[in-house]
Amino acid sequence: MSGRRPTQHGPVEKPRTEAAAPAAPSKDQTTPLAGIPITPLNTVTQSATRLGLAVIETPATVEVVNQQTMEMQGYRTTTDTAQGAVGVLAGDSAGAPANFSMRGFAGPQVNVLYNGIWTGPADITSRWMDTANLGQVEFLKGPSSLMSGLNAIGGSVNYVSRQPIAGPIRNEADVFLDSFGSFRSHFGSGGSTQVRGLDYRFDVSGAKFNSFIDGDFRDVTGLATQLNYRVTDAFKAFVAVEYKKDSGHAYWGTPVVPVSFAGPHAVSGVVSGTAINTFDGSVIGPLTIDSRTLTTNYNVADNATGAQELWLRGGFEWRPLNNVTIKDQVYSYQAKRNWLDSETYAFSLTTMTQPCPGSLPTCIDRDRFAVFHNQNIFGNNAELTWDSLIFGLENRFAAQLQTSSNRITFKEDISEPFPDDTVSVVNPQPGLYGPLLLSTRNSKLDDIAGSFEDRLKLTPAFALIGGVRVERLTLSRDGVNADGTVPTGLPFSVSWEPVSYRAAYTYQPIPGLTLYSMYATAYNPAVAAVFSITPGTSLQLTSSRIYETGAKQLFWDDKAEWTVALYDIVQRNVFIPISTTQTAVAGEVTSKGIELAAAVSPIDGLKLWGSAAFIHARFGNFGTFTGNVPPNVAPLVANAGLSYRFNHWRWPLELGGSMRYVGNRFLEQDNLTTLNAYTTADVYAFLDIPGRDIAMPELENLRISMRVRNLTDAVYAAWSDTTYPDQILLGAPRTYEVGASARW
Repeated sequence: MSGRRPTQHGPVEKPRTEAAAPAAPSKDQTTPLAGIPITPLNTVTQSATRLGLAVIETPATVEVVNQQTMEMQGYRTTTDTAQGAVGVLAGDSAGAPANFSMRGFAGPQVNVLYNGIWTGPADITSRWMDTANLGQVEFLKGPSSLMSGLNAIGGSVNYVSRQPIAGPIRNEADVFLDSFGSFRSHFGSGGSTQVRGLDYRFDVSGAKFNSFIDGDFRDVTGLATQLNYRVTDAFKAFVAVEYKKDSGHAYWGTPVVPVSFAGPHAVSGVVSGTAINTFDGSVIGPLTIDSRTLTTNYNVADNATGAQELWLRGGFEWRPLNNVTIKDQVYSYQAKRNWLDSETYAFSLTTMTQPCPGSLPTCIDRDRFAVFHNQNIFGNNAELTWDSLIFGLENRFAAQLQTSSNRITFKEDISEPFPDDTVSVVNPQPGLYGPLLLSTRNSKLDDIAGSFEDRLKLTPAFALIGGVRVERLTLSRDGVNADGTVPTGLPFSVSWEPVSYRAAYTYQPIPGLTLYSMYATAYNPAVAAVFSITPGTSLQLTSSRIYETGAKQLFWDDKAEWTVALYDIVQRNVFIPISTTQTAVAGEVTSKGIELAAAVSPIDGLKLWGSAAFIHARFGNFGTFTGNVPPNVAPLVANAGLSYRFNHWRWPLELGGSMRYVGNRFLEQDNLTTLNAYTTADVYAFLDIPGRDIAMPELENLRISMRVRNLTDAVYAAWSDTTYPDQILLGAPRTYEVGASARW
């Protein structure tokens, strides 16, 4: 196989032709189970339904990782929050950071939203983000286009900003330092101002995340503020401004090598199987990772990746009648992103361009790729909620009208031939990027969608819930190559008018216990990410559906809860590869599974929790790949943990720990390369010192924290980027962290 593989962070067209207003985070932060990776079932979210239902009343699997859980479990980035949801995996590929895998689907098939707003496919628009400025992260599982439209096949992940809360002003400050020299800081403040009805929230965070990989680091800055103004008891308005920036040098992965090459340096238990060299098609294997390369960065010395994002949001909530609520949110989003890298590192016995450095018999073939984004989105979301009685039966109706215009320009270096150069496997000389020739691709996606939901309570315990979304999407694209020519197939435009829906029931046989079943649908482009579609690829949309049934219970005075969900998902009209240059839209992906979670606080101060997700995902009617497992999907993901707080001590002490098991995964659709199963463990300790004991009575407390991540120092493959089949992303080794947090 030869030729340029498509990238995730730019719209490089595949060289193929077809054969034929956000909800506020839960205010309940003092429940017996607070702070552990279990969803508070009394939390209200807007990512799962616009009916204003609590999680326990919602006929779907929605999991919430709130700010208190992020703090207690040490979730530093949005990628880390996946550990707080059942069966969810996540990874920070340099081309597609903060991407998720849920219920057999990964990357752009899992929507990533910001306060309910979609900015584009996750593998193009997602960025590294610190959790300090977030109120909660919501995970909605399974096909759910009713809620978020395009791409919600595996589900959606919604980041919710911290919200103003009325009451006395409260402040917080946090600093953390780890053994790699990473440093995080945050200051937040919120409460009521002296202007009656005016509440505010302000957060600023800054971090430098240093990696175990040579030269790999990420500077992350966040600034967020929001004002809420209660004009009357029936009308309030808000305005929010948020700025985020990240920059640094990138790690694109560690190349897999044959066991015969690594010899005594082979690291067992990380990868296995074989791989195919991207550039010359040669087969390498049996595979391993070389211990001499565990910290090696194969990128060029002048590599750079980064982004700047600006959100402007405003709106109102109005209750003209006691049973009617109208909401509106208008928003603007601007983003500039950049990549300048060598990204593909393929082990080669014979290089295609020049002898291996130093006349070595083996080396690493490398490429070059650069892309720059300029994105602007304008949109408006209007909502109506109406409570009424129908023939004496309680009914709640919700409707939404969404409009948006999403414009993005890509300037990219797609020059060939490849590979560009070669370096030594061990101690490579990084070199420089070299000449830069930029082509331009412009895309515009206009969207208008109307949806409604309704819940009719036939009895106090039994309710019917359903909804429909009707949408019109119009994509137009044009561009020019670096040499001034017009790309084949451009300009062009296409429109789609998909309809999606959900039908469900809930039944509460006893207070605190909900049984439910539901059916829902979703859609996304069949071949490429929406901004990469051209007439040379399929213009069809896939169709997806889910059957799900489950139960949720919160009992024992909120000291215990459990959830179970069984699901069956089918995605049809998926593209399948016929050869290296042709595809056909005929494939199918099926995913069946069961998810379990439970937590209990049997005595004061003690908390125990655990979860397990069993997934059976396969390709169907997929040519030679029929029966294979989709990439980045583990058959079993399990978590367990406990904590105990000595709450009656003068200086309360809390000790806790957790373990995580992730089963075997595959790097590519061909299932040739296996990312072997791994187990990691984390432990932590908190010491809370009252302000009075350090001559600072204004402090509620000063928390000193200590944490050890990956306690056993396991070497493991954490994630893979399927556009780079010659390498895997390693997880971080044992890391020590200390921190201090003050609240006043």
